Amino acid sequence: MKRFWLLFSQAVTVLLAAYFVVGTLKPEWLGYRPSRSGMIALLEAPASSPTAVPPGSFRLAAQKASAAVVSINTSKAARKHPRSNDPWFNFFFGEQGNEPQVGLGSGVIVSASGYILTNNHVVEGADEIEVILNDSRHARAKVIGTDPDSDLAVLKIELDRLPVIVLGSSDSLQVGDQVLAIGNPFGVGQTVTGGIVSALGRNQLGINTFENFIQTDAAINPGNSGGALVDTHGNLLGINTAIYSRSGGSMGIGFAIPVATAKLVMEGLLKDGQVTRGWIGVEPSDLSPELAETFGVKTDNGVIITGVMQNAPAAQAGIRPGDVIVRVAGKSIGNVAELLSAVAALKPGSATTFGLLRREQKLELSVTPAARPKTRRAAQ
Repeated sequence: MKRFWLLFSQAVTVLLAAYFVVGTLKPEWLGYRPSRSGMIALLEAPASSPTAVPPGSFRLAAQKASAAVVSINTSKAARKHPRSNDPWFNFFFGEQGNEPQVGLGSGVIVSASGYILTNNHVVEGADEIEVILNDSRHARAKVIGTDPDSDLAVLKIELDRLPVIVLGSSDSLQVGDQVLAIGNPFGVGQTVTGGIVSALGRNQLGINTFENFIQTDAAINPGNSGGALVDTHGNLLGINTAIYSRSGGSMGIGFAIPVATAKLVMEGLLKDGQVTRGWIGVEPSDLSPELAETFGVKTDNGVIITGVMQNAPAAQAGIRPGDVIVRVAGKSIGNVAELLSAVAALKPGSATTFGLLRREQKLELSVTPAARPKTRRAAQ
């Protein structure tokens, strides 16, 4: 027994000595490597490739879309007061500054030909428009067309090798989908922020005549107007337009015009220089219990007509004050915003069926819409 333990202890001693020698001279044989300090350290996992995307990263989407998002600088010549040359006027009111007014916004390149989508309020009244690409190239832009009713505008620049954003599908969006907002907030440079779709179909905000906004909590700030709202693949979902804010900065409530709307407006501006919308000449109101009682209407759905313009398409079709429009071209109508959008989408001169209620009577009238008259703002 004593001999056995002697052999065992000698074998263990030899093995430990061999382990020590190998660990010192050839540590890689044992899965170790010397650290920079000369000490033995465990072999680390191989470093990830520089091009590998970390899990959950939106790097590829940001890279794909950012190249096609531009910064827009605008300037307006100073407007002189009619009496600015009057010494007495200058004595009492001071000399009026002659510095041009400058503005800042963003835009999205949607065509290799140089067409850019942005907001109308970004370029409205501008005498000069400069576009700065993400690769630092500069170009003067000209206005192809504007649509104040939707707050959209189309610009054009003359440059080669332009990056173009891919148009996505805003119709397939759902609340909770992840989105990125790309633009130039406060002029600090191109910035990407992330969030989710907070709501869809936002309207009655008093921002535009036709409102159907995507609401997001991705940070949008002044300077982001006209920039891109994209999905996690980098495809365009909307044009960032407005924020709700009490401080002037992001409070987590931003609004974007859906790309489906932007595409229709852009096509109209490129084809005709203006957007042609349907118009029937009525004064609609959301149906309230008070209005329903006043006009003797027994329904909770639809939009009540409180006024009809003389000789307008609605009057010619037989629509009267007190009628409740419940359908347009087979589409259900629940509020004024939906009625405006449905009528605006109609082709002027083409008869369309309107479903309505007149007290307790159900009616279907054929209405031939006319072209929507230009608003005073659009005419200006």
